[in-house]
Amino acid sequence: MKAIYVSLLAAAGVMSAGVVQADEALAKSKNCLTCHQVDKKVVGPSYKDVANKYTAKDEPMLAEKIIKGGKGNWGPVPMPPNKVTPDEANKLAKWILSLK
Repeated sequence: MKAIYVSLLAAAGVMSAGVVQADEALAKSKNCLTCHQVDKKVVGPSYKDVANKYTAKDEPMLAEKIIKGGKGNWGPVPMPPNKVTPDEANKLAKWILSLK
């Protein structure tokens, strides 16, 4: 029984790692990583800094900012609007918040 439980936990970890990699691939394909990195500030804040500032309840707001852009939250450089679908924006927001 214990071996089954451990196997299920390992499988869940592999599946969630695949989602993280897939959403990082989405960020790369949408050129998000031109201005952001996971763990260091570039033009915009690191995704880990964003994740630490917001909670899961802020996910819809982050998705909207990904689509429409924003300014003033992280300094003087505004984030331009992005060509992403609402579904892609939601995936990106969920991925960013998972980086805590």
